[in-house]
Amino acid sequence: MAEYVYRPVLHTALGLFRALRLQLDVRGEENVPAVGGGVVLINHVSYLDFALAGVPFWWSQRRMVRFMAKKQVFDHRVSGPLMRGMHHIPVDRAAGAGSLRAAVRALGDGELVGVFPEATINPSYCLAPFKSGAARMAAEADVPVIPLVLWGSQRVLTKDRPRNLRAAVGTPVSITVGKPVPASALQDARAGTALLELTMKEILDDAQRRYPAPPPGESPWWLPAHLGGSAPEPPARPTP
Repeated sequence: MAEYVYRPVLHTALGLFRALRLQLDVRGEENVPAVGGGVVLINHVSYLDFALAGVPFWWSQRRMVRFMAKKQVFDHRVSGPLMRGMHHIPVDRAAGAGSLRAAVRALGDGELVGVFPEATINPSYCLAPFKSGAARMAAEADVPVIPLVLWGSQRVLTKDRPRNLRAAVGTPVSITVGKPVPASALQDARAGTALLELTMKEILDDAQRRYPAPPPGESPWWLPAHLGGSAPEPPARPTP
């Protein structure tokens, strides 16, 4: 399909990252498939995650990710034409089955579909419970799930924090692509979702261990409480 919008937007985003001198630490590019459909599963810690998650797929294989995003973004007079022009997939929570069908069609056409299973930014910067849509669509389309973990992007632009791009200059940002999880492991949506949560947590734990320590004197507001930061504790998970 024609990409008259996606390419310019992508290059603009990369230009912004260069202007901010973000220290992108991209790992696992060997796990990016050269062809074929796949669900790209992404944790959510900042407003830049859509753009950052696409970086390893573009750098390694010149592939574009079609993100699933809430319908309101498509209805906006500025973002709407861009989202439609990039062939992203609207999610209408009042009619979720239609969004799932559209994603499965895209996967069947060999597209990469980006999914944020937590649905929103978690202010604790820990993984929130996953929704089961990623496992279900991967199983139905018979494509793998490609786990991707971002860390550090919350220091640049995130929810409920003042915007200060000057302070964000030079921020380290970790982007890790994990080994694909085959569709055969996701046939049971509940068990498959639990497997994806565990896989993402292992990658996130590793990314956090590798990430540079906070500079002396800096308040580590962007670190979870269990890592010594001042982010709020995550809410208790419901009992199964």
